[in-house]
Amino acid sequence: MNKERYHNKKVFVTKIFTFDSAHRLDDYIGKCANLHGHTYKLEVEVKGRTDHRGIVIDFTDLKKIVNEQIIAKYDHQFLNDHMPFNTTAENMVVFFFEIIDTYLNKLDDAQNITLQRCRLWETPTCYAEITREEFDRESE
Repeated sequence: MNKERYHNKKVFVTKIFTFDSAHRLDDYIGKCANLHGHTYKLEVEVKGRTDHRGIVIDFTDLKKIVNEQIIAKYDHQFLNDHMPFNTTAENMVVFFFEIIDTYLNKLDDAQNITLQRCRLWETPTCYAEITREEFDRESE
């Protein structure tokens, strides 16, 4: 078996997180203008080359970033009190992408890892998503 065959391959890695929060939408006519809550599911996908062990990113590193920078701050919170924008799934997923991207770039192996996509599920059938391509395009 040629172990080298599995080194230095580009691989996508995804970790999923959940948190519960309440919010209400501003400038909105409908039920969501009222206080309500969700169990959010946040999917975080990175891409990188496998190292000599076959690892792109240690799941523990990704978990630490998301838990410290997102879950610890927004779980069981009223989001409108903590976010400087209307708390739509669309705004939140861009905000989370920006946070995760900033902290991923501080990792020792940052040159090997790129945040590719964040998907924020607001309900089991509804999500908002932003990709690296769209995030970079909007930043230009």
